[in-house]
Amino acid sequence: MDFELDKSYEILRRTPAVLRSLLSGISEEWTMSNEGPDSFSPYDVVGHLIHGEKTDWPDRARMILQHGITQTFVPYDRFAMFEESKGKTLGTLLDEFEIVRNNNLAWLESLNLSPVELASKGIHPSFGEVRLDQLLATWVVHDLTHIAQIGRVMAKQYKGAIGPWTEFFRILNF
Repeated sequence: MDFELDKSYEILRRTPAVLRSLLSGISEEWTMSNEGPDSFSPYDVVGHLIHGEKTDWPDRARMILQHGITQTFVPYDRFAMFEESKGKTLGTLLDEFEIVRNNNLAWLESLNLSPVELASKGIHPSFGEVRLDQLLATWVVHDLTHIAQIGRVMAKQYKGAIGPWTEFFRILNF
């Protein structure tokens, strides 16, 4: 599938509701477990998504539109949520994510980006030149990846409980 901004909005708008539906009101065994050192729990993923909304996606889009290839993106701290989420409930994080995402999408939609603007380039600190449409497509894939990650982490909580069926569930063997 080629990038289309309208198709991107279809996913980006739904992510807060998907996460709220999946994670609200369930026990911490589901939401606070992870896959080991340097991995994220579902709670951590929500914090990570908030941090991206505040410091990555819109900031990089603005930088591309305002500065093009004259400035390099600030490196993204993928682990900042460990500190930023401290003391917050999952419900609070879900509320915060929904608000910041809705604000970012309203801003992005207000730009009425043209094909020329979507082809604008910026400089990524690792990849070099990247286009705005690539950044926006990555935002969508980032959401979908973390939704899948949450499902995988949660499924692994029952890996030992399903007995011989483990062999039929590839998600448990990543």
